[in-house]
Amino acid sequence: MRHTLPIAPQFYVTAPQPCPYLPGRMERKLFTALQGEAAERLNDALSKQGFRRSQNVLYRPSCADCSACMSARIRVEDFTPSRSQRRVARRNGYLERRATSPWATEEQYALFRAYLDSRHADGGMADMDLFEFAAMVEETPIRSRLVEYADPAAPEEDTLRGLRAVCLTDILDDGVSMVYSFFEPELTRDSLGTYVVLDHIALARELGLPYVYLGYWVPGSDKMGYKAKFSALEVYRAGAWEALRDPESYSAETHPLSVDPIAEQVARITLPDASR
Repeated sequence: MRHTLPIAPQFYVTAPQPCPYLPGRMERKLFTALQGEAAERLNDALSKQGFRRSQNVLYRPSCADCSACMSARIRVEDFTPSRSQRRVARRNGYLERRATSPWATEEQYALFRAYLDSRHADGGMADMDLFEFAAMVEETPIRSRLVEYADPAAPEEDTLRGLRAVCLTDILDDGVSMVYSFFEPELTRDSLGTYVVLDHIALARELGLPYVYLGYWVPGSDKMGYKAKFSALEVYRAGAWEALRDPESYSAETHPLSVDPIAEQVARITLPDASR
């Protein structure tokens, strides 16, 4: 008699390293490999539990004494743009969306480099070369797309061929997940980062999907503050999704009892049924 067991991936914890969001803190991640025939189901299941994808790895913050990082997503049906977000949508309405297979190009890398050099020159990706960029984009075991935003009226001498913004996007069973986005840094006044989020909300509506996953929102981090400006935002906290309250009500303070032991965290992870 055959018994169907749930998929049982192995989970690991990274060594502590400097936190990219809050100064003076150390970051640690719980992660597992994403591979094989069950990769899409595992990605769908763990994304609903606060995990994010990076190439063929799923990870979630699991710092020793800090639980500030919370996965964030927008409820598409309930989202209403603010007045400033409507202005951003109108300002960038000339851009043409192109959804392509996850295949890196030289134009994408040139835009990526300009974005990093301007916004994240001291970040963990600062030294990423073309081959590493290609790996980030192309090494995906699930349904992913590169969503490009281009100016169709760009002159022929434009070295980026009109490319203004790019987002590596995963298609989940309940939403679209914005894995990584970057844009032309010289167009600061156009708020391209906000526009890409707004267009992904439109994209999710077109696909009939209820959520747009934004990555992590971190109270106290200026880098992540923009996410709290979107209405109908939910955060994954203490094992459940909740509507974002007043952002000021969330604490970024450290406490040695704020994070459960790794064994308890892993034991509470719900895995997809292998029979499906």
